[in-house]
Amino acid sequence: MSDTQTSLEPNFRAQILDAASAQVRRFGEAKTNVVDIARALGTSHTTIYRHFRSKAEIFDALVLELMRDEEELAATYLNSSAPVAERLLAMFLDLHRRKRERFVGDREIHDLHRRILVERLDMVSSYVQRMTALLTKIIAQAVERDEWKVDDIATAASVIRDAMTVYVHPAFIADLVKQEAPVEDMIRAAILTLSRAFEAGVIYA
Repeated sequence: MSDTQTSLEPNFRAQILDAASAQVRRFGEAKTNVVDIARALGTSHTTIYRHFRSKAEIFDALVLELMRDEEELAATYLNSSAPVAERLLAMFLDLHRRKRERFVGDREIHDLHRRILVERLDMVSSYVQRMTALLTKIIAQAVERDEWKVDDIATAASVIRDAMTVYVHPAFIADLVKQEAPVEDMIRAAILTLSRAFEAGVIYA
Protein backbone atom coordinates (compact mmCIF):
# COMPACT_ATOMS: atom_id res chain seq x y z
CA MET A 1 0.00 0.00 0.00
CA SER A 2 1.39 3.40 -0.96
CA ASP A 3 1.63 6.36 1.38
CA THR A 4 -0.88 8.23 -0.78
CA GLN A 5 -3.41 5.42 -0.61
CA THR A 6 -2.91 5.03 3.11
CA SER A 7 -3.31 8.72 3.90
CA LEU A 8 -6.57 8.86 1.93
CA GLU A 9 -8.25 6.16 3.98
CA PRO A 10 -11.04 7.81 6.00
CA ASN A 11 -10.22 5.84 9.13
CA PHE A 12 -6.44 6.13 8.92
CA ARG A 13 -6.28 8.53 11.85
CA ALA A 14 -7.99 5.87 13.98
CA GLN A 15 -5.54 3.27 12.65
CA ILE A 16 -2.64 5.46 13.74
CA LEU A 17 -4.07 5.70 17.24
CA ASP A 18 -4.65 1.95 17.38
CA ALA A 19 -1.07 1.30 16.31
CA ALA A 20 0.23 3.85 18.79
CA SER A 21 -1.74 2.20 21.59
CA ALA A 22 -0.29 -1.18 20.69
CA GLN A 23 3.24 0.24 20.65
CA VAL A 24 2.79 1.95 24.02
CA ARG A 25 1.42 -1.25 25.54
CA ARG A 26 4.31 -3.29 24.18
CA PHE A 27 7.26 -0.94 24.65
CA GLY A 28 6.07 1.85 26.94
CA GLU A 29 5.54 5.50 26.18
CA ALA A 30 9.21 6.51 26.30
CA LYS A 31 10.29 3.87 23.77
CA THR A 32 7.44 4.50 21.33
CA ASN A 33 8.18 6.81 18.41
CA VAL A 34 6.57 7.85 15.15
CA VAL A 35 8.86 5.64 13.06
CA ASP A 36 7.77 2.56 15.01
CA ILE A 37 4.11 3.49 14.62
CA ALA A 38 4.59 4.00 10.89
CA ARG A 39 6.44 0.69 10.56
CA ALA A 40 3.60 -1.12 12.33
CA LEU A 41 1.18 0.34 9.78
CA GLY A 42 3.43 -0.45 6.82
CA THR A 43 3.85 3.18 5.87
CA SER A 44 6.36 5.99 6.37
CA HIS A 45 6.66 8.49 9.17
CA THR A 46 5.92 11.32 6.73
CA THR A 47 2.45 9.87 6.24
CA ILE A 48 1.88 9.91 10.00
CA TYR A 49 2.90 13.56 10.12
CA ARG A 50 0.11 14.42 7.69
CA HIS A 51 -2.33 13.51 10.45
CA PHE A 52 -0.39 14.36 13.61
CA ARG A 53 2.32 16.97 13.98
CA SER A 54 4.27 15.03 16.62
CA LYS A 55 4.38 12.02 18.88
CA ALA A 56 3.07 14.23 21.68
CA GLU A 57 0.01 15.07 19.61
CA ILE A 58 -0.63 11.37 19.03
CA PHE A 59 -0.45 10.70 22.76
CA ASP A 60 -2.77 13.62 23.47
CA ALA A 61 -5.26 12.14 21.00
CA LEU A 62 -5.05 8.76 22.74
CA VAL A 63 -5.93 10.33 26.07
CA LEU A 64 -8.72 12.37 24.49
CA GLU A 65 -10.20 9.08 23.30
CA LEU A 66 -10.09 7.75 26.85
CA MET A 67 -11.83 10.90 28.09
CA ARG A 68 -14.55 10.61 25.44
CA ASP A 69 -15.07 6.98 26.38
CA GLU A 70 -15.58 8.01 30.01
CA GLU A 71 -17.95 10.80 29.01
CA GLU A 72 -20.01 8.40 26.91
CA LEU A 73 -20.19 5.98 29.83
CA ALA A 74 -21.33 8.71 32.21
CA ALA A 75 -23.87 10.03 29.70
CA THR A 76 -25.72 6.71 29.69
CA TYR A 77 -27.08 7.67 33.12
CA LEU A 78 -28.40 11.05 32.02
CA ASN A 79 -31.93 10.19 30.90
CA SER A 80 -32.63 7.24 33.14
CA SER A 81 -35.86 7.10 35.11
CA ALA A 82 -34.05 5.64 38.13
CA PRO A 83 -33.66 7.78 41.28
CA VAL A 84 -30.75 10.19 41.13
CA ALA A 85 -28.87 8.51 43.99
CA GLU A 86 -28.97 5.18 42.16
CA ARG A 87 -27.82 6.78 38.91
CA LEU A 88 -24.90 8.63 40.48
CA LEU A 89 -23.82 5.56 42.42
CA ALA A 90 -23.87 3.37 39.31
CA MET A 91 -22.11 6.03 37.26
CA PHE A 92 -19.22 6.54 39.67
CA LEU A 93 -18.87 2.81 40.31
CA ASP A 94 -18.62 2.22 36.56
CA LEU A 95 -16.11 5.04 36.08
CA HIS A 96 -13.99 3.76 38.95
CA ARG A 97 -14.09 0.17 37.69
CA ARG A 98 -13.08 1.18 34.19
CA LYS A 99 -10.10 3.16 35.46
CA ARG A 100 -9.15 0.48 37.98
CA GLU A 101 -9.18 -2.15 35.23
CA ARG A 102 -6.90 0.09 33.17
CA PHE A 103 -4.47 0.47 36.05
CA VAL A 104 -4.40 -3.25 36.78
CA GLY A 105 -4.51 -4.65 33.24
CA ASP A 106 -3.34 -1.84 30.94
CA ARG A 107 -0.65 -0.11 33.01
CA GLU A 108 1.23 1.61 30.20
CA ILE A 109 -1.93 3.31 28.93
CA HIS A 110 -2.88 4.21 32.50
CA ASP A 111 0.52 5.80 33.06
CA LEU A 112 0.24 7.78 29.82
CA HIS A 113 -3.19 9.03 30.89
CA ARG A 114 -1.90 9.97 34.32
CA ARG A 115 1.07 11.94 32.93
CA ILE A 116 -1.00 13.92 30.46
CA LEU A 117 -3.52 14.82 33.16
CA VAL A 118 -0.63 16.45 35.03
CA GLU A 119 0.97 18.17 32.04
CA ARG A 120 -2.01 19.18 29.88
CA LEU A 121 -4.15 21.24 32.19
CA ASP A 122 -6.07 22.65 29.24
CA MET A 123 -7.28 19.17 28.29
CA VAL A 124 -8.14 18.40 31.90
CA SER A 125 -10.06 21.66 32.33
CA SER A 126 -12.16 20.98 29.24
CA TYR A 127 -12.88 17.42 30.37
CA VAL A 128 -13.85 18.58 33.86
CA GLN A 129 -16.19 21.20 32.42
CA ARG A 130 -17.95 18.61 30.27
CA MET A 131 -18.31 16.13 33.14
CA THR A 132 -19.54 18.87 35.48
CA ALA A 133 -22.11 19.92 32.88
CA LEU A 134 -23.36 16.33 32.77
CA LEU A 135 -23.66 16.25 36.57
CA THR A 136 -25.52 19.55 36.42
CA LYS A 137 -28.10 18.04 34.06
CA ILE A 138 -28.58 15.00 36.30
CA ILE A 139 -29.06 17.18 39.38
CA ALA A 140 -31.48 19.43 37.50
CA GLN A 141 -33.55 16.35 36.71
CA ALA A 142 -33.51 15.38 40.38
CA VAL A 143 -34.72 18.84 41.40
CA GLU A 144 -37.41 18.82 38.72
CA ARG A 145 -38.62 15.42 39.94
CA ASP A 146 -38.60 16.71 43.52
CA GLU A 147 -36.01 14.14 44.61
CA TRP A 148 -33.53 16.78 45.78
CA LYS A 149 -33.94 20.29 47.13
CA VAL A 150 -31.06 22.48 45.92
CA ASP A 151 -31.11 26.23 45.30
CA ASP A 152 -27.87 26.29 43.27
CA ILE A 153 -27.58 23.32 40.93
CA ALA A 154 -24.20 24.35 39.53
CA THR A 155 -22.68 24.51 43.01
CA ALA A 156 -24.18 21.15 43.92
CA ALA A 157 -22.63 19.63 40.78
CA SER A 158 -19.23 21.03 41.75
CA VAL A 159 -19.58 19.59 45.26
CA ILE A 160 -20.33 16.11 43.93
CA ARG A 161 -17.54 16.35 41.34
CA ASP A 162 -14.96 17.39 43.93
CA ALA A 163 -16.08 14.77 46.44
CA MET A 164 -15.86 11.94 43.91
CA THR A 165 -12.63 12.93 42.12
CA VAL A 166 -10.52 10.87 44.52
CA TYR A 167 -12.26 7.70 43.28
CA VAL A 168 -11.83 8.31 39.55
CA HIS A 169 -8.59 10.26 39.05
CA PRO A 170 -5.82 7.97 37.70
CA ALA A 171 -3.30 9.14 40.31
CA PHE A 172 -5.64 8.37 43.19
CA ILE A 173 -6.79 5.11 41.60
CA ALA A 174 -3.20 3.86 41.69
CA ASP A 175 -2.84 4.68 45.39
CA LEU A 176 -6.20 3.19 46.34
CA VAL A 177 -5.53 -0.06 44.51
CA LYS A 178 -2.08 -0.38 46.07
CA GLN A 179 -3.59 0.21 49.52
CA GLU A 180 -6.31 -2.38 48.82
CA ALA A 181 -8.82 0.21 49.99
CA PRO A 182 -12.52 -0.80 49.98
CA VAL A 183 -13.20 1.77 47.29
CA GLU A 184 -16.64 0.61 46.19
CA ASP A 185 -17.89 0.75 49.80
CA MET A 186 -16.33 4.22 50.09
CA ILE A 187 -18.14 5.36 46.94
CA ARG A 188 -21.44 4.02 48.23
CA ALA A 189 -20.98 5.83 51.55
CA ALA A 190 -20.05 9.10 49.83
CA ILE A 191 -23.02 9.05 47.46
CA LEU A 192 -25.38 8.10 50.30
CA THR A 193 -24.14 10.99 52.43
CA LEU A 194 -24.41 13.53 49.62
CA SER A 195 -27.80 12.26 48.54
CA ARG A 196 -29.25 12.40 52.05
CA ALA A 197 -28.04 15.98 52.39
CA PHE A 198 -29.62 17.05 49.11
CA GLU A 199 -32.83 15.18 49.90
CA ALA A 200 -33.12 17.13 53.12
CA GLY A 201 -32.38 20.36 51.28
CA VAL A 202 -29.28 22.49 50.77
CA ILE A 203 -29.45 26.28 50.52
CA TYR A 204 -26.17 27.85 49.38
CA ALA A 205 -27.32 31.47 49.35
